Amino acid sequence: MMRQRLMVAAIVMAVGLPASGALAGQEAPRKLVAPVRGEAKVEITKPDTKPGPKEVVTTMLIKNISSAPIAGLKIEENWYKGNNAVGGDSYRHPRPLPPGEVIQITLRVPRDKIVGARNQYQFTHANGTVKVTTVPKLELPKTTAAAK
Repeated sequence: MMRQRLMVAAIVMAVGLPASGALAGQEAPRKLVAPVRGEAKVEITKPDTKPGPKEVVTTMLIKNISSAPIAGLKIEENWYKGNNAVGGDSYRHPRPLPPGEVIQITLRVPRDKIVGARNQYQFTHANGTVKVTTVPKLELPKTTAAAK
């Protein structure tokens, strides 16, 4: 009986010590910040639309200028011939976009669908609308990889 107690105590100590050492070396957990509710504000560069041999590629830079992160940021590009929708693409940012962060997005549409069409962009987020301001230039941080 005593031997079993010692074995259990030894197992608890063996499992507990490495776990406590691993936790001691970690940074403190990040504080969660509430995302923007209602209208979020972003700055974008003028969309750069380039036709390729098989698809039309649109790229743009987006910067969050709100005071809180934007959760569920979604950009939709819709193409129209006259009043008829002919296709488009969408992008949803995979995590909340922190204030001041700049991302690059790429939207792709098959070229044969949109010959002679015009496009339109719609910005939304999980908790409301997005107010878009077009600026001449934004700088993409060198450590940030391009999205999509």
